[in-house]
Amino acid sequence: MTMERKPPNFAKALAPGSVNSPAADAAGKVKLAHSLGMHARPAVKLTKLAKRFRARIGVRVVGASEWIDAKSVAKVMAMRAPCGSLIEFVATGADAAAAIGALSALVANDFLDIEG
Repeated sequence: MTMERKPPNFAKALAPGSVNSPAADAAGKVKLAHSLGMHARPAVKLTKLAKRFRARIGVRVVGASEWIDAKSVAKVMAMRAPCGSLIEFVATGADAAAAIGALSALVANDFLDIEG
C-alpha cells in the first residue's frame, strides 16, 4: 500500500461516471488480494466506505485508461479487477487523504470490516 500527494486539480477531472486525470489531493495504490477479485461483496464494501467521505474518489486498475467513481457499486463491479491486480485510488476534497487511507486499508485487508 502506497500513498502520495498530488496537485489539487482533480475535482475538474472527476466528471460524473468517469475521471480523466490522475491529478488529486491524495492518491494510493494497493494490491487486490481477494481470491475472487472485485465482485459484488467487495464492491459493495468499497463503495459503502467511499460514501462515508465527502471527497470525490476515483478508482481504476493500474493501466486502465478510465477512472471510475468509487461511490458507484455498479461501476466498481464492472472494473472486473482480478485477484493480484493493482488498484489505484485518487481523491480530492477536505478528507481526501483519509479516504485514500481507509480505502487502501480495506483492500489490503481483504475487505475485512475495519471500523475507524
